[in-house]
This record gives sequence, structure tokens and C-alpha cells, in this order.
Amino acid sequence: MSQPATALTGCLAPISKDGLDDLIAKGKADPKAVKTLKCKTVAEGRFRHANYIRNLEPYIVDEPPGLLGDDTAPNPSEASLAALGSCVAVGLHANAVARGIQVFKLEVELEGDLNITAVWGTGDTSEKPVGFTDVRIIVDMEGDCPKEEIDALVQHVIQWSPVFNTFSRPVNMVAETK
Repeated sequence: MSQPATALTGCLAPISKDGLDDLIAKGKADPKAVKTLKCKTVAEGRFRHANYIRNLEPYIVDEPPGLLGDDTAPNPSEASLAALGSCVAVGLHANAVARGIQVFKLEVELEGDLNITAVWGTGDTSEKPVGFTDVRIIVDMEGDCPKEEIDALVQHVIQWSPVFNTFSRPVNMVAETK
């Protein structure tokens, strides 16, 4: 039986099954391919920043008033949680389509704990972890399959999520001045 050109999901806009199959084939044909992503961050005032990615409108990041910002957008840590949640959700949607699961509901809730007393290195710089120490992800997903299949899908997706893996393992980082 042939697959439909577009895989329908119960609550999400459809994605192309053929397009997904093409991406899968490209990945298998060149498993060592690396894509470099770019972002240019420009300070606009106080702690508000415009982030330029591809040819999109700027993605704004700010701080809340408690951290001396104007509260016009998520702060950097919140934006990183949003990136993680979105990456997990994309992976769940794509894997559901690849497995023929119709999705009726897909929500990913995240919360993370971090100590902010160092105030970006200007405050208490005593020994402590910098950044998130704990992140909790709660997936609320319903589909036309048993819950055990969704549980297994979640475990599979976090194993292969680029952002989840960025959070959970060391990354080579370099910072330099221009």
C-alpha cells in the first residue's frame, strides 16, 4: 500500500511524508554531513538583543525586570528551554509520522533550575555550577497508539535530539574577539 504524500496528524499541520523520507535518505547517504548554523546577536539597549538567523525577522531575547531588563521577550535561559522543547516536539512529530502514528495532542513542558547569584560573573563568583543544574521535560502526547509506544518514542527522540544532546554532553566552545 502506498503512503499518502502528506501525513495527516490530528492536531498539527501536516508534514510531507515524502519530504521526510527524502531527509531520511539524505542522512543515510551521507551520515557524517555537518551543517553549520549561524546567528548574529546585536545589543539594542539594556539587556535586549536582536538575533539574526538566516533571512528571518530578528529573534528577540531580553531579561525580566528582576534581572534589569525590559521584559520584552524571553531571557537567554528561557530561550534555551524553548529551543529544547521545540527540538523535542519536532522530533516527536517527525518520528510519529515516520512510524505512521496519528498525533492528536503534542505539548512539551520544560522547567530548569539554575543559580543566578553570580549575576553573569559580576556577583557571587564562589564555587558553584553555572547554568542549568536540572531540567525537567514533561511530554503530553496522544496518538492512535498505546501509551507504551509513545513512551518509547519519547526515549528514542531524546536520544537523537540535537538540542537535548547539546544540553546533556560537553560541547567544544571557542570565544574570541574581533
